[in-house]
Amino acid sequence: MLTLKAYRLKRIEDIGKMTALSQEEILQNTKTVVQGLEALKIEHTSIRNGLLHSLSALKERNEEARVIEEKANMLEKSYDMLQLGIEEAHVMVALASHLQFAEAEKQKLKAQVRRLCQENAWLRDELATTQQKLQQSEQTVAQLEEEKKHLEFINSIRKFDLNQTDSEEKADEMAKSTQSLQDLGFGPEEEDAEAGGECNTPTPAHSMAASATAGYEIPARLRTLHNLVIQYASQGRYEVAVPLCKQALEDLEKTSGHNHPDVATMLNILALVYSILLLYSFRCALLSGNK
Repeated sequence: MLTLKAYRLKRIEDIGKMTALSQEEILQNTKTVVQGLEALKIEHTSIRNGLLHSLSALKERNEEARVIEEKANMLEKSYDMLQLGIEEAHVMVALASHLQFAEAEKQKLKAQVRRLCQENAWLRDELATTQQKLQQSEQTVAQLEEEKKHLEFINSIRKFDLNQTDSEEKADEMAKSTQSLQDLGFGPEEEDAEAGGECNTPTPAHSMAASATAGYEIPARLRTLHNLVIQYASQGRYEVAVPLCKQALEDLEKTSGHNHPDVATMLNILALVYSILLLYSFRCALLSGNK
């Protein structure tokens, strides 16, 4: 009995000290208490068995048997209390283990949350960087498209200049060939003599030169039109050159009159186109009508 009272006092003191202890210390103290309770349980079991044995031997002595039975009942109550304490201690240990496991899971989840937050921040930075690169790429593409259009425009101008140069060279070659024919005696003068007064066929170059000698300056638009017609004719595109000359001729006759020098120049250009097509009769009729 003294041992039980001492244990209870010690347990109360231990419970008072547990408030200032950590969880590990509480768990360790609980395991120690369980060991003590187990020892007391064994001791109570031994004492109870001894009392029960004595009680069976003293059945004839009622008074002594009653005292031993009371002691046995008290030991039984103490035994039940010890058993309850042991069970509570086991429950406490199991609960502590569960709490430790839950705390470990909690720390693991916190670590995962921190990692996910870091990954989220990293992904946001990557998204911002990617969007910035996309904007830069779009600006670069737009700039390259503008440069491409500019280069295509420059290339078209160069092609036009090359075609213009080729047309001028071909016109110069035709003028040189015409001059060579005149030097050899096949000029318009002999054609007039042989044809008995038929019209001559001055080239646009001769017509322009004659106009310049007479104090007349050929307009720039006629020179441009002349170059275009020569270009189309040299390319074999007579279906473009002839309507172009006719349309320009009609416009000049409406605005300047039939006897204007520009009309004569345009007639010479048209006659040159027909001469390339070997339409001499139509050319002569056209120039005769101009007279």
